[in-house]
Amino acid sequence: MADRRSAAELIEVLTDPDSFEPWFTDVVSTDPLAFVDTKPYRERLADANEKTSQNESIVTGQASVRGHALALIVGEFGFLAGTQGVASAERVVRAFERAVDLGLPMLALPVSGGTRMQEGTVGFVQMAKAAAAVQRFRDSGLPYVVWLRHPTTGGVLASWASLGQLTLAQPEALLGMTGPRVIELLEGSPFPEGIQTAEHLHERGVVDDVCRAEELAERVGRFLGVAFGAIGEPPARGTENGGVAEPGLALPDETEVDPWEAVRRSRRTDRPGIRELLTICATDTTALRGDDAGTDDPGCLALLARVSDVPVVLIGHDRPPGERGARLTHAGYRKARRAMELAQELHLPLVTIIDTAGAVSEPESEERGLAAEIARCLATMSTLEVPTLSLLLGEGTGGGALAFLPADRVIAAEHAWLAPIAPEGASAILYRTTDRAEELAASQAIASTDLRRLGLVDVVVPDRPRSGEEGASFGARIAATAARELRDLIHRHPRERRSARLNRYRVLGH
Repeated sequence: MADRRSAAELIEVLTDPDSFEPWFTDVVSTDPLAFVDTKPYRERLADANEKTSQNESIVTGQASVRGHALALIVGEFGFLAGTQGVASAERVVRAFERAVDLGLPMLALPVSGGTRMQEGTVGFVQMAKAAAAVQRFRDSGLPYVVWLRHPTTGGVLASWASLGQLTLAQPEALLGMTGPRVIELLEGSPFPEGIQTAEHLHERGVVDDVCRAEELAERVGRFLGVAFGAIGEPPARGTENGGVAEPGLALPDETEVDPWEAVRRSRRTDRPGIRELLTICATDTTALRGDDAGTDDPGCLALLARVSDVPVVLIGHDRPPGERGARLTHAGYRKARRAMELAQELHLPLVTIIDTAGAVSEPESEERGLAAEIARCLATMSTLEVPTLSLLLGEGTGGGALAFLPADRVIAAEHAWLAPIAPEGASAILYRTTDRAEELAASQAIASTDLRRLGLVDVVVPDRPRSGEEGASFGARIAATAARELRDLIHRHPRERRSARLNRYRVLGH
């Protein structure tokens, strides 16, 4: 059975001692319709007040969580099943407005049976007002985290409770537009069990993660430490990431990489991938799950983290263990675009990591607009105003790789490569055989050093993808290079960054 604590109990568990200051306690329901069902609405309000020691279904205020000052919206289920009416929605709206005025992140802990029937349409239309308040808050660039409790349904879930940048949920929580009991009465048949649970919605990518109340403070503190965190001071030159000397970070200009050797090395199943790299250089990670459309592609890794102490949003191809580069579906590119837009909203640098054998070739993704999703990633990433950095880590095949490429700075691992299709595919197109793949790899300028010569890559980092110490050294070099480039980008004017980003591909010029 899901935990159902009162608002006061939850605030005590979550917030730092004696830090909570309530807001808007004078905003209360006034029975706008003079409503009576089995008893007058005013009596119901009085009974709810006596039962909960609260005068509305929403408690708002300011507190600190793990030392982070923030605004709070907490539902009280004991007050008329946490239903939303005029006054509770007004508290929500005012809390978002005051948070903007004070420059505070928002943490919402909703629990609700939906719209309050005793306030009818007047209460129902408050959904629009509350959703608009969230949008204005997010437009201000402040972080918004939601922890959905048991149950959260109806007008609350369909407005401010579903608009968080990070959405967490209570274990076993019932989450849905309409509760199963009401569905059964209206439709005449039971709703399938398990569909509206936090765990199922997490699997589908609707919820980013499921965690208990006792774990919430740590999760919120970690997210805000990145989303609202300062950029650390640059380390002394030559001491980044375990003492890797800066002169050794880049492959010398005179070095040439053999394209076919790059293809072969990039496909080695023991080559370090994104997770090995993040183990070396990333801290305070918070994973994003799903594409905001009810699907998730685990091949696309999206998270907030500190990379060598620089707070970033990071997306990348997560190569399955023992396999070649990841192949993303339509949902993977939608998930990536969600992360790109979040970086813009939170004013965080975006880092992308490319290691893909190309987008998937399957009917469902084609029917769901795979090519269009890649195009939207290209359009979104190309026009971001925040600093962007792309790392070509391994295979870079087709539009699936290019979707993550248009950045202010592009770093390539020595034996990474980029091509419109795998060399075998180019050979099949041109010669109707795959036997001339090595020849095509050499003639299409796909190797990292070719890309650097063409101005498509800024820095090539030596790699020696072995196990143990050498693999760690490669990861440290990559991390040091990324941190150096990011700190440089952060101090450049956005107009300068965008101009350089777009002009990179104007081969003919004017």
